[in-house]
Amino acid sequence: MIIGIISDTHIPERAKKLPKEVFEHFSDVDLIIHCGDVTSESVLNELKKISEILVVSGNMDYMNYPKEQELNIENFKIGIIHGNQIHPRGDTLKMKYLCLEKNWDVLISGHTHIPMIKELPAENKRILLLNPGSPTVPRYPLKTIMKLKIEERKIDAELISIK
Repeated sequence: MIIGIISDTHIPERAKKLPKEVFEHFSDVDLIIHCGDVTSESVLNELKKISEILVVSGNMDYMNYPKEQELNIENFKIGIIHGNQIHPRGDTLKMKYLCLEKNWDVLISGHTHIPMIKELPAENKRILLLNPGSPTVPRYPLKTIMKLKIEERKIDAELISIK
């Protein structure tokens, strides 16, 4: 399974539209996850033309999406949040404890606008923390999205820079 991950698009407040490259990179995905701060239904309508979409509500969203979602893919429990629930912002230790509390193997979040692929040791397992950054308003030198490939009980996360 291939999953496209995107977050913090902030359209139209901070950007006019999604970069064309997002659609090119997501052309082969089975699912798109938007980690919140969508801020416009038009973004989701465009992404739905590519694939099924799963979305969580961000702190800037007016839409009534869930604050948290959970997927089970090939025996991996994957939690999805925006990330504004974590204080201080982006605290990996608090994200690790949230994963332990929820029994998640992977946590996908946004909010920081800074991409992250980080594996942490935990009780008898490893926890994978993922953040795709932002394709429109990064707080990092590059605009980014992410692709996640899950097969044969293995997860491979790829950060993709957008021009």
